[in-house]
Amino acid sequence: MATSNEPIAGARAASSKPLLSLEAGAFAAVLLALAILPMFLTDFTTFTVTKVLIYALAIMGLNMLTGINGQFSLGHGAFFAAGAYTTAILMEQVGVNYALTLPAAALICFGLGFLFGFPALRLEGIYLALATFALAVATPQLLKLSIFQEVTGGVMGILLYKPETPFGLPISQDKWLYYFTLIVGLFLYWLARNLVASRTGRALMAIRDNPIAARSMGVNLAMYKATAFGISAAFTGVAGGLFAIVISFVAPDSFTFFISVSFLVGMVIGGVGWLPGALIGAAFIVYVPNEAEKISQGLSGAFFGVFLILMIYLAPNGAGGLIQAGVARVKRLF
Repeated sequence: MATSNEPIAGARAASSKPLLSLEAGAFAAVLLALAILPMFLTDFTTFTVTKVLIYALAIMGLNMLTGINGQFSLGHGAFFAAGAYTTAILMEQVGVNYALTLPAAALICFGLGFLFGFPALRLEGIYLALATFALAVATPQLLKLSIFQEVTGGVMGILLYKPETPFGLPISQDKWLYYFTLIVGLFLYWLARNLVASRTGRALMAIRDNPIAARSMGVNLAMYKATAFGISAAFTGVAGGLFAIVISFVAPDSFTFFISVSFLVGMVIGGVGWLPGALIGAAFIVYVPNEAEKISQGLSGAFFGVFLILMIYLAPNGAGGLIQAGVARVKRLF
């Protein structure tokens, strides 16, 4: 005998199917666009789009820490630099294949993030921001020290070779590196989505929402917070490794505090806590400064600030908030 709740449950299940199909269709459309995009672009434009993908990975790593776990960081440029130098040193001085340097960059940056996360457990809010700010400011200076010069190249940095296109594929090096970055990015996005949906992800979000309640439920705050720092640093380190491979050059001045601020801006523009927004945020920090410079070279910073203020005013919750509001409207229609 049917109960009165069965029609309601059936209606909810039916209404969720179009939404799931909409999400899957949007993901497939974006993936298809990214796959065929280089076919219509020059090598230089493809190189620029590859930078967008790399920055998107770094922003996604920061979002895992700030958006998912609630810890604020102004120092992810340091982990980005650590990943880049790990790849550069392994490629240039050890002769490791460029693809194999990325797991090494992830492991080293995970260790650095985990070790930094433990002392930072006593810090919250603005004090944690100041600690990570100090990390970002100190990193370029440490890379310039004479005691590390034989390894890091000092002020001159490390010049790398650009990987050749493998398997005799009829595409240029820049287009191959674009597809290589896209494959790595999709794998990391899959890992991040599964991590957020896992028990660990739920624990990280519980700490973000109410640490006292999370502790009372048996969540080890110290371990999970340090692990969140490590995971976030690992994602950003892989992005740094890809940056070194694509740019084919690393130097301390490439990893100033400004790049950490850019990651933070990209995360806010894309939507805090919304992983797909990393791609939108990365496009913003790559293309908007260029457009501002086209308007006026002398006032490019001022125009960039105007664009940023307008974006925050029109979408205070970032691109993620706009898209989620659109999805909510579709849900009401169904």
